[in-house]
Amino acid sequence: MFKRINRMQIALTIPEHGDANAAAAVQELLGGKFGEMSTLNNYMYQSFGFRNKKKFKPFYDLVASITAEEFGHVELVNNSINLLTRGITFTGDPDIAPLQNGLNKRNTYQFIATAQTALPGDSMGRAWTGDNVFNSGNLVLDLLHNFFLELGARTHKMRVYEMTDHPTAREMIGYLLVRGGTHALAYAKALEIATGVDVKKMLPVPDLDNSKFDYARPFIEQGLDNILYTWSDTDYQDINQIWKGTNPESGAPLQVIQGTPKGAPIPDLDDLPEEFAPGIDRDDYERIAKKLMENL
Repeated sequence: MFKRINRMQIALTIPEHGDANAAAAVQELLGGKFGEMSTLNNYMYQSFGFRNKKKFKPFYDLVASITAEEFGHVELVNNSINLLTRGITFTGDPDIAPLQNGLNKRNTYQFIATAQTALPGDSMGRAWTGDNVFNSGNLVLDLLHNFFLELGARTHKMRVYEMTDHPTAREMIGYLLVRGGTHALAYAKALEIATGVDVKKMLPVPDLDNSKFDYARPFIEQGLDNILYTWSDTDYQDINQIWKGTNPESGAPLQVIQGTPKGAPIPDLDDLPEEFAPGIDRDDYERIAKKLMENL
């Protein structure tokens, strides 16, 4: 079972004005082939179908706990996209075309379908598909695929970072570069234990240290490149049989933390009357509030 906490993994800058074209590019990091929806669903289905969980528990615990973190990554990228479309349109009579600024943006569908929030698709508007899930049932093959998937995701994040200088987008990408690097190292260490092959010698791919990115450095300074969370108060503790020793890049000790990070508040999106969202006026709200209080 999954336990949901009403927090995001990090705080994001809430901009006065977003950048809808940057939001379109960031969609790739959500619903692209190497986006967070792919990492989430790859690891989730591998954990659901994992055979002989008791015998290979450290490997199962690793995939299962990273699955839980990926839910939070999906949430974080979604909220980044939502904030990147902030302040793009204006309130007004329908005849003055209050959504006119959405007409020349790359992802027009975002203004039509979801009231300027994230879509379950990539930067070209293609819907995410379960065809992106790889779950072979072979432990070594799945771990190798996950290592490759994390490196592909890292490459795409670095490129989108270079496409936009919007601080909200770069905060999110900087954090995910650090956490994605952690996951890549975790899968490399798991492969080394399973096969004897020192895959971590390949890291980092691409060959550029995360510290080169201004928005990644604060998270490195917090030591987030050395931590894996269990994402459970009681379970998945055997990841410490894999996640141990030191970080090969920094020499810092690796640490398993039972539970979840502290997190940060989730942004509360403003009304968008021009999008009829949420579509509840003041009179409706007062009526609903009164109805909710009746049986307390």
